[in-house]
Amino acid sequence: MEQAAIILGGGLIGLTQALALASQGVACHVVERFDPDAMATRGFDGRTSAVSSSSMAMLDTIGLAEMLEGKGCAIETIEVIDNLRPGGLDFRSERPGDALGTMYENHFLRRTLFEAAKANERITLHLGQDVVERRIEPGAAHVVLADGTDLAAPLLIAAEGRGSETREQMGIAPARWQYDHSAIVGAVYHERPHENVAYEIFFSTGPFALLPMLDSEDGRHRSAIVWSIPRSEAPAYLKLSDRGFAAELEKASGGVLGKIKMAAPRSSYPLGFHHSARVTGARTVLIGDAGHGIHPIAGQGLNLGFRDVAALTEVLVDGMRLGLEPGDAQLLERYERWRGLDTLMVAMATDGLNRMFGIPGKSASAVRRFGMGLVSRAKPLQSFFMDEARGTSGAMPKLLQGIPI
Repeated sequence: MEQAAIILGGGLIGLTQALALASQGVACHVVERFDPDAMATRGFDGRTSAVSSSSMAMLDTIGLAEMLEGKGCAIETIEVIDNLRPGGLDFRSERPGDALGTMYENHFLRRTLFEAAKANERITLHLGQDVVERRIEPGAAHVVLADGTDLAAPLLIAAEGRGSETREQMGIAPARWQYDHSAIVGAVYHERPHENVAYEIFFSTGPFALLPMLDSEDGRHRSAIVWSIPRSEAPAYLKLSDRGFAAELEKASGGVLGKIKMAAPRSSYPLGFHHSARVTGARTVLIGDAGHGIHPIAGQGLNLGFRDVAALTEVLVDGMRLGLEPGDAQLLERYERWRGLDTLMVAMATDGLNRMFGIPGKSASAVRRFGMGLVSRAKPLQSFFMDEARGTSGAMPKLLQGIPI
């Protein structure tokens, strides 16, 4: 079977790209340097992700519906609160079953995608392999692995994450900066049921999110936390006992979920931003964090990568049906035009939101709460923001609409 593409990176975006192409009859190689069994553990990635309703439509369409059924927790309401003061903003799903998103544990998503890829005859996995050479020749992209294997295909898709070596080799220097914050992530048990509500609480020191998860097997209520704090303070928070850290969480949440206990180990990572002005080159394309990385304030990073997958799959499949090869410059140019503005707008919006809510002082808080009050009373504005959360705004690829290409 002739492979149309080589995908570097077998993480959430790389494997989804492989499965999306395979669902349309397109075969590919996937190269991953890490052990997939290790990647699918809480120790490797203890985070949770909010998968938008449009991303869910794509995952269902490419054949993952049965594997994901009942494994995620629906987000039916998002409550935005400024400094625990009155005058916040609620986004509520108005139709039964029309969730704003679904929370999944990353280690479960990784395991699900890997099992699906392993079972798919159109996907050839090369696991535990480092890439020692990438080269572009007139007729194909080549990738040489540490064991000497020389892979060739018309297109190279880089899904290597923020530290993409392919991006560096292409000579792309993204605009980037580091925020003076780290995100502490983990999971907690809490006294009261979350009722499928996601809480986004903004402090001048950084946002704090409580995200609903499925109850544990023994019936205890659970939520994920993402707490952005000044980077200099992160080590002190990580050194706190579980009881001490839980007390800080109760204080930050305003007690909205009652008493809190830790349900999983804490971890932290520095927050940064990067955006590549271009994401294509000769027979090469960057997707996901290889091309853009944003602040987690709105939970859109993974969904932005899924939108890359849906758009690239449609562009390639449409082109191949017209007799063009996957690495054709016309196809890559079409993908660049389609995704360029959307990724930039989302990146700037999340960065601006973080900076706006980071302005200290009572006056700034009052202005923000006044603005949120206006949005809550303006249905068109509410609908706009809810469409953004669902990922249903703009020119949507067919897969995000749940339509096979």
